[in-house]
Amino acid sequence: MQTDVKKHITVVGAIHIAFGVLGLVLGAFVFLIVVGTGLLSGDRDAFAITSVIGTAVSGFMGVLSLPSVLAGAGLLRYKPWARLLTLILAALNLVNIPLGTLLGIYTIWVLLQDETEALFAA
Repeated sequence: MQTDVKKHITVVGAIHIAFGVLGLVLGAFVFLIVVGTGLLSGDRDAFAITSVIGTAVSGFMGVLSLPSVLAGAGLLRYKPWARLLTLILAALNLVNIPLGTLLGIYTIWVLLQDETEALFAA
């Protein structure tokens, strides 16, 4: 049974890393598109506005995505802090319908099992 739990933890960790990296990549893409559009317009005011907006939006996406990468990496190393962080992220993901909800439910199911708690306590 222990190997099944480890497989589920590996899957949860990998999915959280993938979602986090995807968020970081999308944040960089948003930055390039928004700031690039302002730059291509040739208008200094438009460039100044799009630079602020692009930086704010991509920074916000990065702040939301980075904890998922850290939590997933910590889960793969069986760090106790990662289990708690991932449970918090899973609870927040429940409102992100439909994929976040599925990820949140699966994550909570895996991380609240007695075998998982024992594995992270060791």
